[in-house]
Amino acid sequence: MDTTLIIMAAGIGSRYGAGIKQLAKMGPNGEIIMDYSIRDAKEAGFNKVVFIIRKDIFEEFEEIIGNRIKDQIDVEYVFQELDDLPEGFEVPEGRTKPWGTGQAVLACKEVLHEPFAVINADDYYGKEPFVIINADDYYGKEAFVKLHDFLVSGEDLGREFTMGMAGFILKNTLSDNGTVTRGVSVVDENGLLSQVHETTGIMMGEDGKIKCDLPNVQEWISPEDKVSMNMWAAYPEFLEFLAEDFKTFLSEVEEGDLKKEYLLPNIVDKLLKEGRANVKVLETQDRWFGVTYQEDKEAVQKAFAGLIKEGVYPANLWG
Repeated sequence: MDTTLIIMAAGIGSRYGAGIKQLAKMGPNGEIIMDYSIRDAKEAGFNKVVFIIRKDIFEEFEEIIGNRIKDQIDVEYVFQELDDLPEGFEVPEGRTKPWGTGQAVLACKEVLHEPFAVINADDYYGKEPFVIINADDYYGKEAFVKLHDFLVSGEDLGREFTMGMAGFILKNTLSDNGTVTRGVSVVDENGLLSQVHETTGIMMGEDGKIKCDLPNVQEWISPEDKVSMNMWAAYPEFLEFLAEDFKTFLSEVEEGDLKKEYLLPNIVDKLLKEGRANVKVLETQDRWFGVTYQEDKEAVQKAFAGLIKEGVYPANLWG
C-alpha cells in the first residue's frame, strides 16, 4: 500500500537565511530537520512526500531541499494560498494571516486523489493513507514506524473516520529556553483519544511539576501525559470532510476577525465530540526536538551530533 508523508512548510519565510528556523542547518553536511524526518519516514515504509508550500517560495525551496530529496523518494508539491477558497468565499479585506493547518492539508486533496481516480475510481478511500507533520519538528524514528504500521494494517476503529496520533510524553517535548504550546491529550482505557486541550505556557517548574496557562488543565497535568505534536495519520476520506467543513468554518468567521484559523487539533476535537472519529494514540518514547526559540538551535545541533555518534544516523545522511 502506498503511504504518503505530508510536510506542512507553507509557513517558511520567502527570504532564506539564518533567521528562518525551518531551514537552519542541523547536520554536519548542511542537513535540516526535514532531511531527518524524511529519512525516518522512508525507512518506516513511506514512499512519497508531499510538501505544502507557497508558490512564491517554490524555486528557493526546491534548491534548499527539494532537489536533494527527489533522488531519494517521490516528491510532490502543493500550494497553500490565502485566496484558495471554496466557491462563494473571498479573502476578507485586510487579512494577511494564512488560514491554518486544516487548509494546508486540504491543499493535498487532488494530489492524493489522482492515482486512484485513474487506477480504480470506486476503490479510492483508504488507498493512499498519509501522515501529517510540521516542517520544523524532529519526531524520532519510532513515531513514523508506528503510524505507518497502523495505516497499512487497515484497522477499523468503528466510526466514520479512523485516525492515528503520535502520543509523545510531555516531559520529552519541553524547551529549556521558554514555554511551549502542546495539545495535552486525554486517552481512554482502549488507547483512544477522548480529548485534546490546546494548552499554552507549558514549562517544567523547579518543583518538577508542570506549569501551564489553562487553570482546568493545570489541575491534572503531569510530565507523563501524552501530547499531540501535530503528527496525525489519516485516510483520504478525511480530506473529503475537510473540504466541506472548511466551508462551515468560513461561514462562521465573524466580520472583522482577520486572525481566526482552521486548525487540525480543533478539527479532530470536533469530530471526537460529534462521535464521528476514533483516534488511536500510538505512544512514542522518542524525544522531540524543535527550534521554538533561536536559543534552541545549538541544543538541537548537539542532539543530532549525539545521534550520529550513537549510530542512529550516518554522518552523511544521503551519501
